[in-house]
Amino acid sequence: RRSSDLADTFSLQLIADNGRIPSVGSFRRGLSVTEANLLGFGDRINTAYTNTDGSDRYDINYTFPINARNGTIRFDYYGTDSEVIEEPFDRLNITGDSDRFGLTIRQPIYQTPTQDIAVGLTLSRENSQTTILGEEEPLSVGAEEDGSTKISAIRVFQEYTRRTSRSVLAGRSQFSLGVGAFDATINNEPPDSRFFTWRGQGQYVRLLAPDLLLVVRSDIQLSTRALVPLEQFPLGGYQSVRGYRQDVLLTDNGVFFSAEALFPVARFGEGNVLQIVPFFDLGRGWNVEEEDSQENDTIAGIGLGLQLRLGERFNARIDYGIPFNEVDDRDENSLQEAGVYFSITYTPF
Repeated sequence: RRSSDLADTFSLQLIADNGRIPSVGSFRRGLSVTEANLLGFGDRINTAYTNTDGSDRYDINYTFPINARNGTIRFDYYGTDSEVIEEPFDRLNITGDSDRFGLTIRQPIYQTPTQDIAVGLTLSRENSQTTILGEEEPLSVGAEEDGSTKISAIRVFQEYTRRTSRSVLAGRSQFSLGVGAFDATINNEPPDSRFFTWRGQGQYVRLLAPDLLLVVRSDIQLSTRALVPLEQFPLGGYQSVRGYRQDVLLTDNGVFFSAEALFPVARFGEGNVLQIVPFFDLGRGWNVEEEDSQENDTIAGIGLGLQLRLGERFNARIDYGIPFNEVDDRDENSLQEAGVYFSITYTPF
């Protein structure tokens, strides 16, 4: 291929944010590399690496077309190695490793210039292992005696997108069935690899004026059984309910709602804008077994953000969230625990 073709399909992105849980270090940095036409027939590969002071994560996925109606098959893998660095638990030498393999078949069944409907099937396998003081020990609900948790699941999803000249509406529904195949974790009592959940996600983006956007997001999960932490619904923190530490609530069932408006306050040059972003976030989580539910199961926050966008290559944002209620003792040892969240993305090419 010509070098100009490569330039059109190859991209590199650098990221930095404080979106990880404080126990392994909230400050995350990394890079992502994408080639959108690897072998010349519309196949796409993406690799990414991110880390914090206490964790490393590796991601790779490969997608290729299977028919003329935009059907695709996708293989994906991620692996994470982490250790607890938060005092006073850092003295216990707690480590956690996890990985996930997935195979997804996705097929659009209705496509027009303004609407898309697609269905798909994912087969996934996720494994985790925890240790304390160098010994394999179960540190989470549902783990086996050696500290491992193994989840085999079949997931069926449906996706809908509607576009107009001023708005985009997107929705996704997914049913997940956990099974006991391939040496998955099976316990006498839940939670284990056997479960059934439904998750629905939606987003609406409306252009109210040039560079003035309204963004509304929602997310819900319902489960028939108690779940292992790998399958639970997280609430709190970066890209969730701001004003709280990351994943302050982790429950079987949950609902999340967020609304924000991006107001332009300064423009300089074409495609460069500074925006102020008032936002409101709300979440509620509860467990299948009522006695396992937390006392403060509803969290909400309000706040203000500032976003700088320089064309398509650079974006920086900082948010400050004020919690409506406290669900834990906020030590404020990090920006995240003080309600401050930031993210920077730079795409040099």
